[in-house]
Amino acid sequence: MSSTIDRRRKPRRSRAGEAPEQRNRDEMPFRALGPFFALAFALTWGLAALLILFPDQLEAAFGPLGYTNPLFILAVYAPGLAGLFLVWWHFGVKGFAGFLRRLTMWRMPLSWWAFLLLGIPALNYAGAAMTGTITDPFPFTPWYGVLPALAIALAIGPMEEFGWRGVALPLLQRRYAPLWAGSILGVIWILWHVPAFLLGGTPQSAWAFAPFFIGGLAISIIMTATFNASRGSILIAVLFHFQINNPIWPDALPWAALTFSLAAIVVVWLNRTAMLSRTGAATDILMAPANDRLGSAERP
Repeated sequence: MSSTIDRRRKPRRSRAGEAPEQRNRDEMPFRALGPFFALAFALTWGLAALLILFPDQLEAAFGPLGYTNPLFILAVYAPGLAGLFLVWWHFGVKGFAGFLRRLTMWRMPLSWWAFLLLGIPALNYAGAAMTGTITDPFPFTPWYGVLPALAIALAIGPMEEFGWRGVALPLLQRRYAPLWAGSILGVIWILWHVPAFLLGGTPQSAWAFAPFFIGGLAISIIMTATFNASRGSILIAVLFHFQINNPIWPDALPWAALTFSLAAIVVVWLNRTAMLSRTGAATDILMAPANDRLGSAERP
């Protein structure tokens, strides 16, 4: 009886001056979401405001707006940097090891791997077929010019996931069922992108906001289901984000919003028990040590 009670006690909060390795790996509280969102938005929107107000001066100093501009890269990295900062703040430097071990988590059902590798391209091409861009010529000549573009697509946008699904989603799922946690995060994630619609030279500057909002919300819900299927893998979140931004796919908005929304409805229906219950939701910020590999998704 006593051992059962001990296992169910809440994690002990660390005392001032306590060594980082003594801190409990689940110590980061739900209220850390406030600082996370504040840091992510302040850095991104602050830099975006400078780029909007002083475009000529900053372009002369840092180059044209895009993936080679350090200010633009820093703005995109802001959620990831905010997530890493909170890991350091709550767990110390040694906490990075447990956090980054989530990049090694590759196991998930084959059906989800099939969706990641084949389903996302299929949804994009279906949207492109309705948009009329499916017959657009391959945008890279010679063909191997796509290789640097793939590297940039992997190194820029997906780094957001160290914050969005590395920190924010596990914390949200401690209080909300995955469907609602993914929806809340999706709305915040989409709003974080608003400055990109005001900056020339970004993909979003050529898009309408409404389809982007609908499609982004659907993607966030699907990513939440994938995230839990992989037991909280940051690696899978990074690969998912990369597939969404993959420069090989044709521009499929606005109709991709419809294809991904339909996919989200199917995903929620097929996984309705898991999506509407916190049982099975991944909530750990740090990966369990080797002698305790039962993640939060496997605990009662």
